[in-house]
Amino acid sequence: MAKRFLSGNEAFALGVRLARPQVISAYPITPQTIVVEKLSEYVEDGSLKAEFIHVESEHSALSCAMGASSVGARAFTATSSQGLLYMTECLPYAAGGRFPIVMMNANRSTALPWNIYGDQRDSVSQLDSGWIQAYAENAQEALDIALMSFYIAEHPIVSTPFMANLDGFVLTHTYEVADVPTIEQADEFLPPYRTKNKMSLSEPKNLAFSAGPESNTIFKLKEHLGVLNARTVISEAEQRFGKIFGRHYTGLTESYRTEDADYILITLGSISGLVREITDKLRAEGKKAGLLRIRYLRPFPNEEIAAAIRNAKAAAVLEKDISFGNEGTVYTNVNSALQKAGINIPTSDYIGGLGGKNISAEEIEGIFAELEEEKRTVKFLGTGGEESGSQCKNAQ
Repeated sequence: MAKRFLSGNEAFALGVRLARPQVISAYPITPQTIVVEKLSEYVEDGSLKAEFIHVESEHSALSCAMGASSVGARAFTATSSQGLLYMTECLPYAAGGRFPIVMMNANRSTALPWNIYGDQRDSVSQLDSGWIQAYAENAQEALDIALMSFYIAEHPIVSTPFMANLDGFVLTHTYEVADVPTIEQADEFLPPYRTKNKMSLSEPKNLAFSAGPESNTIFKLKEHLGVLNARTVISEAEQRFGKIFGRHYTGLTESYRTEDADYILITLGSISGLVREITDKLRAEGKKAGLLRIRYLRPFPNEEIAAAIRNAKAAAVLEKDISFGNEGTVYTNVNSALQKAGINIPTSDYIGGLGGKNISAEEIEGIFAELEEEKRTVKFLGTGGEESGSQCKNAQ
């Protein structure tokens, strides 16, 4: 294990190199480009033995990765924003084909207006595509997820593509100290990819076929169960990872000072670090604040969210996305989890960071202060906009 000063992109690229993918299909787009650039350097200098294929578009990048996975190769690609949307046709193909491709997505705002900075509308818009979705907080977790993602996606009871999300610029381009495992440690953790779900002359089978009404639901159910099975495999992967590398993760969510918290803020990605600091500040002032970080949006952590929030007086979601005409998508999912668990506490939704707009410490403290009012609201940070019922006030 060696300490390195790395950006989130560089850390993720190193994690991918440790996983030894056999095929990398690449099309650059800001702020993802550094990942595939670094991997091309590793292939060129011989530290990674892989086929590096520079394709003509993001659609082709995922199509190429599917082709590689269909013959039993470990495949990786990366994208961001409009690039992910250009791939949209291929996303359910990969999931329905049960091809365990790993893709890094650098979270970035989607057009229009055109914007290269980070929010999470790109990946959140694809929650129904059948992919596992994880969100890293920092460079160390980015590196570790890169390695664990292959283990999780390729597990026989999962066999599902994996989208690892890093906040654009805030995480992808920010430098931190990270521990980099040795290749020997990585090989101990991650076995070579083996699957029966591949084209083979010795065991011929039909892949990526059509299925009519009489059998389509069965295939969709199996796809759904593959994502649900990832819950068990994520836990297995993290336990195995902790034994080998000495770093331990907490499954689909991370609870911070939630055990006795009156007011809990739920979020995901890199903003969680600042929320954690504010939580400590408020605790020092005698206020019972807590943080619940969602690490995986798919499979969705229904039980974990309900357990963390059950005894709170109120909770809020802070998210960098919006489902236009309704509310933040994470908020919708969180409320569903609470309803299914029979928990009826006031919940609020704070939508911020769109187009890379900074979310300040003062705004986070303000959220906690408003939580003490124990009301329900949907509010846009930095605009004064608040939704009450079906009307959105002052949000222009």
